[in-house]
Amino acid sequence: MHSGYVMNCFKSIKFSRRLYCSLKAAQKIGEYDVAIVGGGIIGTSTARELLLAYPKLRVVLLEKEKELGLHQTANNSGVIHAGIYYKPGSLKAKLCVQGSKLTMDHCDKKKIPYKKVGKLIVATDEEEVKYLKVLYERGLSNGVQGLEFIDTQEKIHEREPECRGLKAIWSPNTAIVDYKHLAKSHADDFHDGGGEIRLRAKVAKIEESGRSDFPVRVVDSKDHTLVAKYVLTCAGLYSDKISMLTGCPRNPRIVPFRGEYLLLKPSKRKMVKCNIYPVPNPKLPFLGVHFTPRMDGNVWLGPNAVLAFQREGYSYFDINPLELIDALTYSGFITLCLKNLRYGMGEMLRSIIWPLQVKQLQKYLPSITSEDCERGPAGVRAQALAPDGSLLEDFYFDKSKMGNLKDRVLHCRNCPSPGATSSMAIAKMLVEKMGKEFGLEKIHEEIKTKLKQ
Repeated sequence: MHSGYVMNCFKSIKFSRRLYCSLKAAQKIGEYDVAIVGGGIIGTSTARELLLAYPKLRVVLLEKEKELGLHQTANNSGVIHAGIYYKPGSLKAKLCVQGSKLTMDHCDKKKIPYKKVGKLIVATDEEEVKYLKVLYERGLSNGVQGLEFIDTQEKIHEREPECRGLKAIWSPNTAIVDYKHLAKSHADDFHDGGGEIRLRAKVAKIEESGRSDFPVRVVDSKDHTLVAKYVLTCAGLYSDKISMLTGCPRNPRIVPFRGEYLLLKPSKRKMVKCNIYPVPNPKLPFLGVHFTPRMDGNVWLGPNAVLAFQREGYSYFDINPLELIDALTYSGFITLCLKNLRYGMGEMLRSIIWPLQVKQLQKYLPSITSEDCERGPAGVRAQALAPDGSLLEDFYFDKSKMGNLKDRVLHCRNCPSPGATSSMAIAKMLVEKMGKEFGLEKIHEEIKTKLKQ
C-alpha cells in the first residue's frame, strides 16, 4: 500500500510536470483571439476600444520599439483638429469631428491636460479669400461647432494681435494635447482590462499557422511566435510593407516625408496665442507652414516637407540606403516630384537655409524675424502615394489577399492627419467592423460560457 501510494504520487508529479511544460509552451507561443500590430495612437486606441466592447477576449498589442507611440504619435503637431479642411462625406471629415469630441471627453474623464487654444485660418490675398469661403461652408457641412467667419483685419487682431490677413475663419474648439500621453492612457486602460503588451516585438511574418482554432501565426524578428484567430495591423510608416506580408499589393506605397519645425525662442512665445493656419493651395501637395502652440509652452513654426532618407529618418544623417532607393525609384514619387519640381526644390532650400522659412511665416506674422527663431524638432509623415503620383488623402483599409488569411487579417494602410485627432473614432469604427466581419461577438459569448462552466 505504501509503495502504491508512492507510485501514484510519482505518476501525479510526472503528470503535473507534463501539464506545467505544456502550459509553459502555450504561454511561450501565446494564443490570442486578436493580435494588434503597432503601438501608436491608432493601435492603442483600438486595443482599448476592443476590450471595452469585448472584455473577455484575449488580445495582445505588439510594438517594435522599447516604448509606445515613439514615431508619428510623438512627433506630430499635437493639434486636436475640428474638421474644417476635409471634404464633406469623406471618412476624414466624419471621423475627425467625432474623434475630436471623443478625445476631449476622454481627456476630461482621465484628467489628461489639453487646451482649447482655437485656430485661425487666415487668407492673405483675394484668391485665398475665395477658397476660405469654401472652407467655411465645408466646416459647417461637416458639423463643426462654433465657426465664425472673420471679415476684417481688426477682428483678426482681436484674436491674434500680431497676425496679418484679409479675412479668416475662427475655430474656437480646436485644441492641443500631448498625443503620446494620450496613447499611454489608452494603453493603461487596455492593460488594466486584461490586455497584454509586448514591446521590442518587430513583426517579421504573418502567415497561416495550420491550426483550425488559431489560424494566424505572427513571428517577430527574434523568432518569438504567437498564434491568433484574427490580426489587425496599424503599422504607420511601415503599413504597406506589413500589408505585403499577407499578400496585399505594394501600392499605395508609403513614402516618408520629413517635416522640420522651427521654434519661437522663449522670450517671443507671447507673439502667438492660438493655432494660425494657412488657406491650403489646391495646386500643392502639402498644407504649408503654420503656427502651433504646444502643451509644454513651446511654439512650433512650420513644417516644411522634404523626402526623409529612411522611414523613420528625423534628420539628413538618418539614412537607410534600401529605403531611400525604394522611394527614389518609385513611379509615384517621381511623378509627384516632376509635377511639383519648383515647390520641392524650394522646400529643400528652406530646409538647408532655415531663415528662408521665416519669410513664409512673415506672410502671417510680419514682425517675426530669424533672430526670434531657432531650429526645432522634426516629424515624419507616412504619405501613401499612388503610382500616378496622387496623394491618398482619405483613410484607407485593406484585407489580406492570402489563402485562409483573407478573412482573418485587416490592415490600416493610410491614416494621415487628422489621424491622431480621429483615433478614438477610428477605433470605434474598426471594432465595429471587426465585430461584424470577424464574428467577435460569438467568440466573446463562447468565452463567457466556458468561464461560467
